[in-house]
Amino acid sequence: MKTLTPALELRSVARSYAEGRGRLEVFRDLDLTVRAGEIVALVGQSGSGKSSLLHIAGLLEAPTAGDVLVAGQNCSTLDDQARTRIRRIGIGFVYQFHHLLPEFSALENVMMPQFIAGASRQEAENRARDLLTRMGLASRLEHRPSELSGGEQQRVAIARALANRPLLLLADEPTGNLDPETAARVHDELLRLIREEGLGALVATHNLELARGMSRIARLDRGRIVEA
Repeated sequence: MKTLTPALELRSVARSYAEGRGRLEVFRDLDLTVRAGEIVALVGQSGSGKSSLLHIAGLLEAPTAGDVLVAGQNCSTLDDQARTRIRRIGIGFVYQFHHLLPEFSALENVMMPQFIAGASRQEAENRARDLLTRMGLASRLEHRPSELSGGEQQRVAIARALANRPLLLLADEPTGNLDPETAARVHDELLRLIREEGLGALVATHNLELARGMSRIARLDRGRIVEA
């Protein structure tokens, strides 16, 4: 049986913060693997540390101890410039709020990260058109965020996260700001596109019904990952 290459590995990760004269422990000895082609739902009670874990996985925050590997590369000892380079090309981010640039069209918003990564204008436009069309937005390419519905804005944000063909997608409550019907539709489109692109994904969500549609569920409980 062929073993899929891990898109993300967290090995014995710990994270704690100074709190008064002591320390607040968020994680301890935490292990998690997300393989290419796998969509893992990250669930847990509010305040359990899901967002902090995504920040560590996305190289936005360093763990107190342990190793973070993206596509087999140990990023724990890299300098800020090297970590930024991996974030720019190897990792896509989707947040609860879309964070689109208001002065640019949907097409331009998806082209922007490709320009930063060094793509030509034609390459960036072709990729952006393809992703937005696959998200059902072929007729909305020239619309600015204020002219789009909430679900459409989040579809653009998903396309933008995948623009540079990352190996890993991290999503933090990506449908949390949407009404239930729109959330379910955007969620289904997100999972479909992830599977089509063949990347690994870690999706934090409080919605267990949506989580059950993913490859597996990892529950964050008392600083540890418990497979559900």
